Amino acid sequence: MRDKIFVSLGFFIPLLFWATIISCGLATDNYSWLINTVSELGAIGTKTQAVFTAALVTCSILSVLFIAGLFRTAAKAGLSTIPILLILTYSFAIFGAGIFPLPLALHGQLGSPSMLLPLSPMLALILWNAEIIPGIKFYSGLILAIMLLGFLTMVPDILPDWFGLKQRFFHLGWSLWFICLSLNFLKLRYSLRNSA
Repeated sequence: MRDKIFVSLGFFIPLLFWATIISCGLATDNYSWLINTVSELGAIGTKTQAVFTAALVTCSILSVLFIAGLFRTAAKAGLSTIPILLILTYSFAIFGAGIFPLPLALHGQLGSPSMLLPLSPMLALILWNAEIIPGIKFYSGLILAIMLLGFLTMVPDILPDWFGLKQRFFHLGWSLWFICLSLNFLKLRYSLRNSA
């Protein structure tokens, strides 16, 4: 039962994240979803700093529990746990970005490990058996493509005035990945229990 709850956190973590940035964005004057970054909502001195920080730290802690549930399920099913362990880059990055807000230099430095997160769906695409998780090749490939669109932030000539939109592709990607993992691993747990 505990692992089932942990695996289910893949639905709750994105919900908490998006509810936080939407509510903080609505509470911030002249905030543009297309232009401004997510991190600006928790910058030092903003009225949403405390809420933003608390939400990011909570997402980080819950993601570690999420990983634990996924890890144990994958091990029981005989799946490689490497794609799951790579989610720790998210856990570490979002924690660092939360406790060291803009404009502190550590905000970017500790948030940078999240750049490795696309390796999670990439390796799932390569390592995981579609017979054990039906459709995983398609979903991991699609979500990987969405995540990689977030790297357009490093290409200033593409959508130069819409940095915020480009960044949100990455957040949309990891959110969909968490939901995909949660849904498929709950099904996997059910099938493992029935076959035992």
